[in-house]
Amino acid sequence: MAVGLLAVVQLKWGMPMLIVVLAIIGMIFLHELGHFVTARAAGMKVTEFFLGFGPRLWSMRRGDTVYGLKAIPAGAYVRIIGMNNLEEVAPAEEHRTYRSKPYWRRMSVAVAGSTVHFLLALILIFSFLVLDGKSESVPSPNWTVHLVASESPAEGAGLLSGDRIVSVDDRPVATMEDMVAILPGPGTPVSLGVQRGDTLLARTLMLGTHPEDASRGYIGISSRSAWLRQPVQVGYLEAVPETLDEFGFLAKESVLGIGRFFSPSGLNNFFRDVADQPVQGGVVPAEGGLTTAAPAENQDRVISIFGALRIGADLTESGYGNLLLFLALLNVFIGVFNMIPLLPLDGGHVVIATYERLRSWRGRRYTADVAKMVPVAYAVILVLVFVFIGSVYLDFTDPVELPS
Repeated sequence: MAVGLLAVVQLKWGMPMLIVVLAIIGMIFLHELGHFVTARAAGMKVTEFFLGFGPRLWSMRRGDTVYGLKAIPAGAYVRIIGMNNLEEVAPAEEHRTYRSKPYWRRMSVAVAGSTVHFLLALILIFSFLVLDGKSESVPSPNWTVHLVASESPAEGAGLLSGDRIVSVDDRPVATMEDMVAILPGPGTPVSLGVQRGDTLLARTLMLGTHPEDASRGYIGISSRSAWLRQPVQVGYLEAVPETLDEFGFLAKESVLGIGRFFSPSGLNNFFRDVADQPVQGGVVPAEGGLTTAAPAENQDRVISIFGALRIGADLTESGYGNLLLFLALLNVFIGVFNMIPLLPLDGGHVVIATYERLRSWRGRRYTADVAKMVPVAYAVILVLVFVFIGSVYLDFTDPVELPS
């Protein structure tokens, strides 16, 4: 049945979609494998290891553990006995419970899933840099004026959109960066050589004062074509610090994005968008990093698994390097999200284990009463369910469009 579903995916949506589906399934499997391996290494009893939820499609038992597949491919789980004080366990097996193990063993299990995601992201970023290189901004020799500021020296001299300045006081300039570098200070008259189509014009103007730096001269033009993105090969050694820089950038943006989204204003905006069905805006380049673009109207738009599959498939069609970056971003985001310090997320187990460790002293083991946290866990689950439903709805009614 599972193979048949994958065949349907391939036939209906093509090979790029199948590749993304398999990559995400593999990512989920490795997340749970991290929990499984660390739990077994700690001597904990793992009774179930399943991909999917809902009705069981297939299973087999090996030792203490039942491995299998379930019908709804919306995740995976590993069941470890004695995760909290509410679970009843036979006294003979208490020594194999999660709650009976030392703090560092419990922490190793709790953070294993996110650790796997972070390692995968590092590998994917490194692979992209080595295989595809990176993009660098370089000054363009074919730049043109895009905008002439109102009441600026450029407007007074008659410069127009589409012009290109080729000389300053008879000194040739190839790029906009060259031009800016040789401009004199404010209040100085300059003679500009201006290329307009096939015609070379001479224009004279008095430099104004730059609004951000009083020591710099000001013409009053801007250009969208002053810089070019070009691929640069990256060696194995050079790729290591580049990988760490990009990983740090993605992790920081994930933390900030999650914080903005789950703020009262962020959730309010999200559910208002779900109710109002706003028209999706264009896209603008993101600042820094390897990220290609972000939605212009809502940079913190949450994408459901269905939206992620569609975006991943679109990116894969334009090159496997894009798929590597997409999966790297996905792994970083999931790893960070999973560490939110609330149950039922892994970060909640980290907080509980740390709290118990801080409360345990003089050889007396303190055990937190998870029953007090159940209402909060239910509230978190309820919010996540509504966010999931809303994000699925938006992905089908108002899908995010990638830049061309």
